[in-house]
Amino acid sequence: MEGSSYQRFPKVKIRELRDDYAKFELRDTDASMANALRRVMIAEVPTIAIDLVEIEVNSSVLNDEFIAHRLGLIPLTSERAMSMRFSRDCDACDGDGQCEFCSVEFHLRAKCHSDQTLDVTSKDLYSSDHTVVPVDFSDSAAASGEALDTKGIIIVKLRRGQELRLRAIARKGIGKDHAKWSPAATVTFMYEPNIHINEDLMETLTLEEKRTWVESCPTRVFELDPVTHQVMVVDPEAYTYDDEVIKKAEAMGKAGLVDITAKEDSFIFTVESTGAIKASQLILNAIDILKQKLDAVRLSDDTVEADDQFGELGAHMRGG
Repeated sequence: MEGSSYQRFPKVKIRELRDDYAKFELRDTDASMANALRRVMIAEVPTIAIDLVEIEVNSSVLNDEFIAHRLGLIPLTSERAMSMRFSRDCDACDGDGQCEFCSVEFHLRAKCHSDQTLDVTSKDLYSSDHTVVPVDFSDSAAASGEALDTKGIIIVKLRRGQELRLRAIARKGIGKDHAKWSPAATVTFMYEPNIHINEDLMETLTLEEKRTWVESCPTRVFELDPVTHQVMVVDPEAYTYDDEVIKKAEAMGKAGLVDITAKEDSFIFTVESTGAIKASQLILNAIDILKQKLDAVRLSDDTVEADDQFGELGAHMRGG
């Protein structure tokens, strides 16, 4: 379009930040950048997960494949994942994937000697690297005031005489290859809604009609003031773009009672981490990966400008 520019300088405002959760606003950009950031967080930020399991003894009720699958889904602390090598690219072990540069070894030995059922959990996994261990959820539970989880993630339950001994190799990977490597439990974004009530048309409604119209919204976006009897927008972000209030207004013969549009350059992100890496680090790693991709595909001046956008975004996140 003549006179338009692709150059943008995204702005970030962090609303809430915990180790496993982040909520932030991303402004002055478009949906392509927002969706690229979301997809990279889910599928391309690397983590470490158990990829190879050698079972020595298994007399539990679960078969070997079931246990191996459960082990793979246990989130491991992955702060050093970005600096690790992919096993397929490691020249130190010729792609074998079992050296200190591209893998971490785990051992598990458990046997039940009593009549009481023995819970074998992620805390029974012993790592060869103290920086790569199963995620301890008791810290995040304590921070949020929830009940402490001191057991860890249950792998299998053993009865008297049953035994489980195994060796496992954890490797670096991305969610695009398998969901066990995805660092994100969920990443969503929504367009920030812009809600405008036609006050003149609203005043033509009776009190009961106002109440009926407010209650037609499935989420608590609007509220009727009990004193002034005015309809107010109390939580615009709760709007789910379901158009229920618009349909209700049309059914009442009051088309145009409310105007709801999406701000096309403003997004609200919600990021939940599996615990493998902190939510803030997940976002920063995703930005770094996007920049690397753009460096590899410099086809035109537009991609250089887009690279500048991600650099600006990363600077805002680190400074925020």
